[in-house]
Amino acid sequence: MFRRSSKSESGATATANPPKPGGKGRPTPTRKEAEAAARAKARVPRTRKEQIAADRARRAEQTRTMREALKTGDERHLPARDRGPVRRFVRDFVDVRFSFVELVIPILLVTLVLTYSGSARLAAFGSTVLLGATLLIVVDMLVLRFRLRRELTRRFPDKPLKGTTYYAITRSLQMKFMRLPKPQVKLGQALPEDYR
Repeated sequence: MFRRSSKSESGATATANPPKPGGKGRPTPTRKEAEAAARAKARVPRTRKEQIAADRARRAEQTRTMREALKTGDERHLPARDRGPVRRFVRDFVDVRFSFVELVIPILLVTLVLTYSGSARLAAFGSTVLLGATLLIVVDMLVLRFRLRRELTRRFPDKPLKGTTYYAITRSLQMKFMRLPKPQVKLGQALPEDYR
């Protein structure tokens, strides 16, 4: 009985009395709130070892999100070298065309078999096939460079195009399933006119 009346009286006096001019202007936190705040402060690394562990965890999280972005093509988390509409267009331009580099592994296997067949004529033929494939790849890279430059100057006349040729050639020299960021277009697909 006394408790109820004292609670109601203290509640009435607390609402009736305005905060003191020298007071803190807020009620004292409960024990639960104070313990939660103390735990939150304890999470902040205090020693050098804790700081290194926190930095390592942060870097691991950034790497994980970047790896996911490389798989999905999410522009926000891609590395700086892969960001922007120009780089996205270069990736799509390379990914929609057939590249002779994709034939290199079968050609190398045939050449290897011919070289170790024991016949000098077959070994010479294998070397000729390998040389022809290398020349074909060089010609394909030159054609890629000229067509890409023409499309880039048409689509992005006011953007800097430095490094786009190197970016396109290094991407086209990779097998399609190994390219990162993963290809977002299919072979032979028409590219959109607007990249923003």
